[in-house]
Amino acid sequence: MTNKLRTPAVAAALALAATGLLPATAAQATPREHRQTRDCAGLTVSEGWYGDNKARLDRLMADHCRTKGDKPVAVFDWDNTVIKNDVGDATFYWLLRNDRIRTPRHGDWSTTSRYLTPEAATALGEACPAGVRTLPTATDTDCADQLLSVYGNGTTTGGKKAFDGYDHRRIEPQYAWLAQLLHGWTTRQVRSFAAAARAENLAAPQGATQQVGSSKVTGWVRYYDQQRDLIRALKASGFDVWIVSASPEPVVDVWARGVGVEADRALGIRNTTEHGRLTSHLKGCGGVRDGEDRMITYIDGKRCWINQEIFGVRGPAAERVQPADRRQVFAAGDSDTDISFLRDATGLRLVLNRNKNELMCRAYDNGDGRWLVNPMFIEPKKRKTAAYPCATTGYTAPDGTAAPVRRTDGSIVPDQQDTVY
Repeated sequence: MTNKLRTPAVAAALALAATGLLPATAAQATPREHRQTRDCAGLTVSEGWYGDNKARLDRLMADHCRTKGDKPVAVFDWDNTVIKNDVGDATFYWLLRNDRIRTPRHGDWSTTSRYLTPEAATALGEACPAGVRTLPTATDTDCADQLLSVYGNGTTTGGKKAFDGYDHRRIEPQYAWLAQLLHGWTTRQVRSFAAAARAENLAAPQGATQQVGSSKVTGWVRYYDQQRDLIRALKASGFDVWIVSASPEPVVDVWARGVGVEADRALGIRNTTEHGRLTSHLKGCGGVRDGEDRMITYIDGKRCWINQEIFGVRGPAAERVQPADRRQVFAAGDSDTDISFLRDATGLRLVLNRNKNELMCRAYDNGDGRWLVNPMFIEPKKRKTAAYPCATTGYTAPDGTAAPVRRTDGSIVPDQQDTVY
């Protein structure tokens, strides 16, 4: 999944980029010579775009169209960025409704995640039967409810914390747990599960719910026409378009084809394998080895996986911000989970407003003028009446504590008002 490394940029751009997340230089922003913009694609879907966002995206594509040399890179988050709702959730619900979660090895739930608390492991062991190959979650409400609570809420049904002891900028154990619960299945089988869930959720009417255990949960997903159009136009303009998601990679592979992105351009949580079947351990990135389970495609982990798989950066260097010529030109996201790879983009950064604190603090602060904020294309959020708490608690530290959002130079981002809704 690795592209050739990018050709060196001008010395001035490299020197500035090496200092960290600085605004793009004039050399980066200026279109390269020998562009042929008259044949370049533009956006055809106008509805849903806020202000001059469509015009600026069209200009970005025109500026980079038919670039000689390596293709410029565009990276999209998936859930609630390219589609409405969450394909990881949709797949998990399908697994529960169809008895597709395997009993953990020796019935020991702590083997499914190194971050699972003893209280959660005990609760799962008490709620779910041992000695069966797959759990009867379609009919066993207690087991389904416990799994759903641990995955969806991060707590047991009794309110006990389910995960602890992790770096909050590198991994979200709840997201990782879905991939880890796929242990025992082959990648091909997981893709078939995802395809079945996809068919159900696309066929369901907007707003539909489904019964999982004793709960009613979301039962529909839709592709955003605007994002499908944008991906088409970027590809036609010569961009190398990638998806990076905190859902399991085989699941993302299935869904990404619906917007013309093939599996070799979709990054998600990767399991290690044993005898051709997925294990409960995860592939590593940067300085994290396979099986250590300490980093997934989440916040800083997304940066690492992009640097490693798209730009060919190996070892601990993949965890760091790269020179401008080895970073994506365009990025799109909707959540704090996307903040690192969005900040790395040298051209434009499209944010769908879901009222997420750190992301909206940085997008509205917009120090280099390259952030585009847009309401969600389906069921947009209402205006957040209170200011985003950027100066106090908008940032989540690696230990999970709240802190001020800071710019690259260390200055604190002031509280921001919600103006795009």
